[in-house]
Amino acid sequence: MSRFQDQVVIVTGAASGIGREIAHGFAREGARVAIADLNLEAARTAAAKISDAGGIAMGIAMDVSDEAAVNAGVEAVHAAWGRIDVLVSNAGIQIVHPVVSFPYADWRKVLAVHLDGAFLTTRACLKHMYAANSGAIVYMGSVHSKLASPLKAAYVAAKHGIVGLARAVAKEGAAHNVRANVVCPGFVRTPLVEKQIPEQARELGISEEEVVKNVMLKDTVDGEFTTLEDVTEAVLFLAGTKTKALTGQSLVVSHGWFMQ
Repeated sequence: MSRFQDQVVIVTGAASGIGREIAHGFAREGARVAIADLNLEAARTAAAKISDAGGIAMGIAMDVSDEAAVNAGVEAVHAAWGRIDVLVSNAGIQIVHPVVSFPYADWRKVLAVHLDGAFLTTRACLKHMYAANSGAIVYMGSVHSKLASPLKAAYVAAKHGIVGLARAVAKEGAAHNVRANVVCPGFVRTPLVEKQIPEQARELGISEEEVVKNVMLKDTVDGEFTTLEDVTEAVLFLAGTKTKALTGQSLVVSHGWFMQ
């Protein structure tokens, strides 16, 4: 039997990038996957690709920073499939500015998507997990959950906060057999990262090639980007393990950029 046979998995921000690959990974392992995304059409398209490949998926609209939208989306999944076994809190954005000129509206937007989104989706899923006395939550952190880079104050603060949230959920959820962990990737060449390369080049006054080589990949052991497959395997591992020995942990997947 596949690792997640007939389990119900919600992945936020799953219409593209890392989230989409994670959704496909769960579907290949037998899960029914809800692709939650701000873009409903893109979510439905991503779900259709899973269905075409023989999996089971649905696309739902979800602004993770909107309390009502999160609650409605989670309830729709539960109504359709009767259970929620795994939440992958993946939705995220990036906005770069120096702290001295970081617009407050941009700061709030980054924290709302990453940190409020993680909290709201967690809270909405926990009541179903507690009722079933079982569940797993995997948060998408970052190497920036462990260290900082210039221009990314909001992102760094949010990703550090996610580790704290996961630890609190692990403590509270243990009595209900709910585990919470964080996957912390290095740079993955997604549209989010592609957007950052010219932005950082402008802010730092260097070439895009220098951003990749001397900023993004400078501290890796092999000068390589983390892959979608690397991240997916880490998420599946943490979601699928049954032992409480692995709860409240953060697993770094970064080609040695950060080691702990």
